[in-house]
Amino acid sequence: MTEASPNWFRAAIDSEPARREVMVEGTPIRYLSWGDEGKPGLVFVHGGAAHAQWWSFLAPMFTENWHPVALHLSGHGDSGVRDVYSHEMWAKEVMAVSRDAGFPGPPVVVGHSLGGMVTIQTAATYGDDLAGAVIVDAPVRRPSPETEEGRSGRAFKAPGTYATVDEAVGHFRLIPPQPCDNDYIVDYIARTSIKETEDGWTWKFDPALFNGTLVALRDQLASVRCRVALFTGENSVVVPPDTAAYMYDLMGRVAPVIAIPEAHHHLMLDQPLAFVAALRTLLADWNHSVGFNRDWTRGVD
Repeated sequence: MTEASPNWFRAAIDSEPARREVMVEGTPIRYLSWGDEGKPGLVFVHGGAAHAQWWSFLAPMFTENWHPVALHLSGHGDSGVRDVYSHEMWAKEVMAVSRDAGFPGPPVVVGHSLGGMVTIQTAATYGDDLAGAVIVDAPVRRPSPETEEGRSGRAFKAPGTYATVDEAVGHFRLIPPQPCDNDYIVDYIARTSIKETEDGWTWKFDPALFNGTLVALRDQLASVRCRVALFTGENSVVVPPDTAAYMYDLMGRVAPVIAIPEAHHHLMLDQPLAFVAALRTLLADWNHSVGFNRDWTRGVD
């Protein structure tokens, strides 16, 4: 780890999680768990071609009031692969991890990018079993940026294999591209994103990940009845203001839409502490307030 990393970051990644596994329809789903199991559950869901450790420098900062876990979705990270992937199956995995983690009540699910779309599906299908859902820079109207790259670009279709760890890390790129001054975070993510094979070092995701049909989730978002919120990067090209406004309408115009200042799509990488402060504030409010009645018809074209 680079010496330039700040104390909060080093303390977080030094907080070693428990590593657990649950089987979901024949596939092992692995997840990380921090803190006291008696506290309310907070489930973090990563983006496409990412993995649970995208959250491991943030999740420990919620252990005072929560029991945070982060899963590797199937086809990602340390979990198993499937023949076919879908939002519905990934939502089943989120709920299976939530049950296995032993939370004392319904958890809050927080998902970024493709993981935000999985969070929408989870809230639409299992909303009665959730305390809330936080969508982090995931667009409704079009596919996630990882899905678009997986269908049209080479990065996810033909991941490279490299002779050394450093060579692999040197080829790591954020998708979509964006500036990020926190090199120590990007380096950490890159080094936890690779695995050793007989041919060398390559990335921890299934290249067939985006072969299936992943829908835009308009109807699912409109049907969510549990508490829901949208976080966006103020400078995000993935969820620009018009998309955020469209999603606000779908959510009944009663859910908070929170733009993180100076953040791009990967907002927990470029503005991690602002993201933590915003999420802590939202969760504290949800803990002592009453949600709106969301049971009405929405008329959004």
